[in-house]
Amino acid sequence: MEKYYTRVCNFYYGDQSLRKVKNKAALPLNNNKFISFDTVEIITRNYKKKIHFKDINLQNKNLKKKIKSDLKLIVKKKYFKKLNLENPPLLMGIINLTPDSFSDGGKYNKKNKGFIYAKNLIKNGCNILDIGGESSRPGSFEVKKNIEWKRIYKIIKKIKKLNSFVSLDTRKSWIMKKAIDFKIDLINDVSGLEHDSNTVNVLKKTKIPFIINHSKGTPKNMQKNPKYKNVLLDIYDFFESKINLIRSEGIKHNNIILDPGIGFGKNLKHNITLINNISIFHSLGFPIMLGASRKKFIKDLSGNSDSKERLGGTVASNLYAMMQGVQILRVHDVNEVNQSIKVFKSLNY
Repeated sequence: MEKYYTRVCNFYYGDQSLRKVKNKAALPLNNNKFISFDTVEIITRNYKKKIHFKDINLQNKNLKKKIKSDLKLIVKKKYFKKLNLENPPLLMGIINLTPDSFSDGGKYNKKNKGFIYAKNLIKNGCNILDIGGESSRPGSFEVKKNIEWKRIYKIIKKIKKLNSFVSLDTRKSWIMKKAIDFKIDLINDVSGLEHDSNTVNVLKKTKIPFIINHSKGTPKNMQKNPKYKNVLLDIYDFFESKINLIRSEGIKHNNIILDPGIGFGKNLKHNITLINNISIFHSLGFPIMLGASRKKFIKDLSGNSDSKERLGGTVASNLYAMMQGVQILRVHDVNEVNQSIKVFKSLNY
């Protein structure tokens, strides 16, 4: 049987959205009446077509059943432990405590600079602090666990005293367990739970919220000619299989975030396709995160080779994701992206 995928589109915002929802001319995305939609795009491996939500009952039995099932998840209000998703997007600020990260390696891994930077991120509107001690830039090599832990443990202890929401960017279950003892709030494993065979067991035992990232290969080899049959649907299927896996392993909670992994085993065309169609992942029923900040695709499109000179492309891609209801944006430039969101909402809401 042909598999159908449901992507919401044709969005409305602010007062226009409120009127549309009130008049039953649009459906609220994630129960948020300030962003709504009136059309779904049905995608298969062979074709795609757009359908107004009022025409769903005109479709064949199987398609109608699939769309209605997906819409229940799409319009449902999302809850997440210690995070308020009612006024998206939330901003995840990046703190790389590494000497070799692609954009800010070596900048915050000495003395007290990381902690000072964390306080500034919070001041500038950061909702989640994402701390990492191992670079995942293309071509990077794995860091030994004791070195990774040495880089991060002091700042984790300090930052938790700020009463902030802390995410840990790591692929290693040993690091996860030690950091969970320090009361971190979220695990961000860029390998998609595939690097360490004990990771799922740790997540199950501790019940800690986590992110399912998509990555093709390892940081060392992921950008060596990545290929997909259909990047959008392949990654959707990956998320679906991971969700089934963790359910089968006994993880019952819904404190899970989905990140399609921009730049992690994707070429320019793959990245553009994912950002253009990121709203497809709403039908999986979990919050979506986009990590497009300063990524190479911006250079490919604009010609700015220095990662620190990609703010314009970062803002543009994040606003485009926000317009599709993405709930979390992982960024380096928290102040600037936060400013762009405020202006956008003032103009459109």
